[in-house]
Order: sequence, then C-alpha cells, then structure tokens
Amino acid sequence: MANKGPTYGLSRACQLKTNAKFDMNLAKEALTWIEEVTGRNLESPRGDFKDQYDVQEALKDGQALCELMNIIFPGSIKKVNTSKLAFKQRENIEMFVMACQRNGMKDVDTFATDDLYEGKSMYTVINCIHQLGSLARKAGFDGNTIGVKLADANKREFTEEQLIASKQIISLQYGSNKGASQAGMTAPGTSRHM
Repeated sequence: MANKGPTYGLSRACQLKTNAKFDMNLAKEALTWIEEVTGRNLESPRGDFKDQYDVQEALKDGQALCELMNIIFPGSIKKVNTSKLAFKQRENIEMFVMACQRNGMKDVDTFATDDLYEGKSMYTVINCIHQLGSLARKAGFDGNTIGVKLADANKREFTEEQLIASKQIISLQYGSNKGASQAGMTAPGTSRHM
C-alpha cells in the first residue's frame, strides 16, 4: 500500500474499520502454521512481523499459499508461478482462492485477490488461512492444523410412522393468533389525538 495515496471520507472510515479487525496474534499463528507445513521460512521486510503490512509482504507473491494448498490437497494447483511480475503473483493468489473453493471452502470464507495483493483486507486473508486449517483437519490431513473443528453432518432418517405421528402435535412454534388485531392502529398521515 506504499504506492497508494491517503484515503479520505467514507473510504478512510471503511479502511480504518477493516484495519481494526486485523488480529496480529491470529496472523502470527497462521504464518507459523504455514512455515511448519511447507518448511518455507516466511520473512518480513523489517525483520519481524509487526503489523498487517509485514504479513502482506510475506504472503504477497502467493507462492507459500500455493505450496500450502498442494501439501494439504495434493495436485490442487498445477503450476506455481515463481516470477516477480505482478500479474503472475496475482495469478498465484487467484489459483489459491479457487483451490480453496474447489476443496469445500465457502465463498464467504475466502478473499479477493486485492485483499492480499494490495493489503485491502488482511483480516479476511488470515481468516481464510484459519478456515483452510479447519478444512485440512476435516479432510484427514495428518500434519499440524489450526482453526476450529468443523462439524460433521448428522443426517437423520425417520420412518413413515414417525412422520405421521409428528403431524399430530401442534407446538407453540406455529404461533398464536391471540391479540392479533389492528385496534389502535392509524392510517399513515393521520394526526395523533393527544
């Protein structure tokens, strides 16, 4: 974001809200996990990871994310670009996001390419990495994982007799019509009598 000018007004307010959602502890946990799984040493330009811009610089080329995906879900990304050209780095990020979606991640848990490449919303990037750790655990990845444990499906089968018996019960969830009148309601624009 060094090449971007300052933002003002609503754009500034939105950017400040987005920056406030970033949690450095979660980011360090995600970076440590990537290093453990890939064996790659992620480095910050300033030596230590101090803020979201350091995290962005470490992940910006997308190579570490693609390697991580290929270790967890082998063959997910066919070719990882090692070029320093911007469009190749963006392509790596896009391939990672598409691989996440193909392997069961919901769209809401992923991020846009610019969220990482331009550092627009780094908290969504970190949330996506944590969600990938959860998917890895559910897929049976035997290495170290992060993120919450995802729930398993609990499909239930009911017999025809059970379904018929359930129709005999009227629960309060169906609601009640007691007190459902329009007494005291006035039409829009009518003056109030005081």
